[in-house]
Amino acid sequence: MTPQEVELWVQLKYLNRQGFHFRRQAPIDRYIVDFAEFGQRLVVEVDGSQHGFEKGEMADRVRDEYLAAAGFRVLRFWNNDVDHNMDGVIDAVQAALTPIRLPRPKAGGATFPARGKD
Repeated sequence: MTPQEVELWVQLKYLNRQGFHFRRQAPIDRYIVDFAEFGQRLVVEVDGSQHGFEKGEMADRVRDEYLAAAGFRVLRFWNNDVDHNMDGVIDAVQAALTPIRLPRPKAGGATFPARGKD
């Protein structure tokens, strides 16, 4: 992982605590994506300067189209964004996530089943 991917991974782990499950270096068919939240069908990529050249842009376009056809949304961020605007990156990721509804406890009952004797 690049230094920027490591920094973003640290932040994405906080979202995991909110009920999401991001995986790093996740395989999706023939591709390995930087980060994926499979329940949300969301891919997050962190791009270096090589992605700004024609060959890199074309490869990213093909990859993004393939992932979209497989039902994934792709968010791409530059290394510079991660380095200098992590709050904005996390805000964009959070905006792309559908809130997870936690189950409500039953009225008048215990939240967890009672323990039995072993």
